[in-house]
Amino acid sequence: MLARLLRGLLYVVLGWLVLSFAAVLLLRWVNPPTSAFMLREQVGAWRNNDDKFVLRQRWVDWDAIAAPMKVAVMASEDQAFPDHNGFDFQQINKALEQRERGGRSRGASTISQQVAKNLFLWSGRSWVRKGLEAFYTVLIEWLWPKQRILEVYLNIAEFGTGTFGVGAASEFFFRKPAARLSTPDAALLATVLPSPKRMRVATPSRYMRRRQQQIIAQMNMLGGRTLLKKLE
Repeated sequence: MLARLLRGLLYVVLGWLVLSFAAVLLLRWVNPPTSAFMLREQVGAWRNNDDKFVLRQRWVDWDAIAAPMKVAVMASEDQAFPDHNGFDFQQINKALEQRERGGRSRGASTISQQVAKNLFLWSGRSWVRKGLEAFYTVLIEWLWPKQRILEVYLNIAEFGTGTFGVGAASEFFFRKPAARLSTPDAALLATVLPSPKRMRVATPSRYMRRRQQQIIAQMNMLGGRTLLKKLE
């Protein structure tokens, strides 16, 4: 009986691995129609009978996204993105050292990890979720080119309550397509990524304006749009 249960469990695990591999491989070419985080927001609005909630998201292909936007999210979220294989161990070590000193823990998630989490998983800090995040991050880095990872990230990242992806964000906040985003526009959008529900693009605080200028300086330091050549 135990052997049969173990064999059944093995089949379930193997089936899940195959389906996960197939799903990630398919999304290398097929644009995801939604994400786990978008579904969470929509279901939450339904459960709370929130009639005012509007989910905004419109896919924008790589060539239709302004170069400053691509550079801004790397400067803000993951400056080692072109070079790492999904995990920035230098930043992870810094975060651990900071935690040991009793300081405020800094984020160390790469863009690849954020894609894995936002697309397939749920928010939280459990070891189970972290393990699944690592698994999907490895698959994404293995099966997708860097340009595709950044393209998907820019299309599923949350820029405000109910506003997902740079296509919807650029039109909603700036009344322009993503292809026409300027460097200040892109840096301001990147500013809200760590906390899109607390920070508001429409009414930026003084902290956000300072952070916007810091991101612009980092963009210049990294080489601006020449950084994108490393993704080719």
